[in-house]
Amino acid sequence: MRIISQSPEATEQFAFSLGQLLLPGDFVSLHGELGAGKTKFAGGIARGLGVDPTVPVTSPTYTLLNIYQGRTPLYHFDLYRLRGDDDIVDLGFTEYFSGSGVSLVEWAERLKEELPHGRLEIFLSYLDETVRGIELVPVSPRYEKLLKILSSCGSKN
Repeated sequence: MRIISQSPEATEQFAFSLGQLLLPGDFVSLHGELGAGKTKFAGGIARGLGVDPTVPVTSPTYTLLNIYQGRTPLYHFDLYRLRGDDDIVDLGFTEYFSGSGVSLVEWAERLKEELPHGRLEIFLSYLDETVRGIELVPVSPRYEKLLKILSSCGSKN
């Protein structure tokens, strides 16, 4: 699924719609260069999961993991500073990936062997000052079904 988002608010609204469909144990990886809208997208998913709108959603670049409470917990990871699987295993992060919440992981490509087989890959690209390209790639039947539901809801921006 590919969409063009015309504004940061539209990006967040699209992510909100996706967040409403996510379930405990889901794994979403976000890809994109600096300024592509990953944090805005994460905020939309958090709101879709019922995280209080007064709680700021920030990138966990230095803390590595932010946990937000909603109808299901959101585990927001940023693995940029990690070297690979050994770091992730040593920190115990893999326990979250099939746990009681939704895992949203920036720089998930650093996981290599620990990357879950079932996941939703999201690629954000900078098209101009406010316009972003968003490509969603399902990696399992669960996420193929989820994208069909998202498409049928008219979630296009």
